[in-house]
Amino acid sequence: MKPRRWPLLTVLAFGYAFLYVPILLLIIYSFNESRLVTVWTGFSTKWYVELFRNQQLLDAAWLSVRIAAVNATLAVVLGTLAANALVRHRTFRGRTGFELLLTAPLVMPDVIIGLSLLLLFVAMQQTIGWPDGRGFTTITIAHVTFSMAYVAVVVRARLSQMDRSLEEAAMDLGARPLRVYLTITLPLIAPALLSGWLLAFTLSLDDLVIASFVAGPGSTTLPMVIYSSVRMGVSPQINALATLIVAVVTLAVVIAGISMRRGRAAR
Repeated sequence: MKPRRWPLLTVLAFGYAFLYVPILLLIIYSFNESRLVTVWTGFSTKWYVELFRNQQLLDAAWLSVRIAAVNATLAVVLGTLAANALVRHRTFRGRTGFELLLTAPLVMPDVIIGLSLLLLFVAMQQTIGWPDGRGFTTITIAHVTFSMAYVAVVVRARLSQMDRSLEEAAMDLGARPLRVYLTITLPLIAPALLSGWLLAFTLSLDDLVIASFVAGPGSTTLPMVIYSSVRMGVSPQINALATLIVAVVTLAVVIAGISMRRGRAAR
């Protein structure tokens, strides 16, 4: 190994250690017998048992997963439509304003988004009676509002790099535009759609600030419960829950990677 590579590898090692060593310690201490999360007293899985008895955490986790799944699906649909409009129709009236509105959630502070949506939902409820209270619907709408911007960026990049000669050849052979899009375009941009879905799912599952504004009684998400618990002291149940989330995310990433590799091999 060349000597000049050592500084780069050292910095890289410290960077990865800074990111992943705390997560590794969290996983290890989730099997700690002690109630104190920083004092190791022995191996135990009792906190996983306690976690599955904690109905508040389970309800919050299930609510967050449902919101994240619906949000990711809607964000992929709307983000893909927006990306198609920007890539396939380069000149249309209002393009600059549309692009500005689409990218604004990427740089807008979460506090501003949450407060503005809260005022919107309150005004709509007073005017038309919908939404009736704040809960699953309002949180999902709020998350779709900013998630679709991230999906649009990912899908737009893939559409811009895609070779359109296959689509043109299919249309020359008599295929209708909708059939061309479903049978050729969508399979080609499928990795970007999957990446956008996973990104939107993660952003929704992780959101605390915006959900705190638009959530109501009985609609507490998992980050809100964890934040409330941490303020009064970290419980080992939180470590156990975080370990399960890390395991599920790791499994999802591995499955997605294998699927994408098989897709590239098949092509």
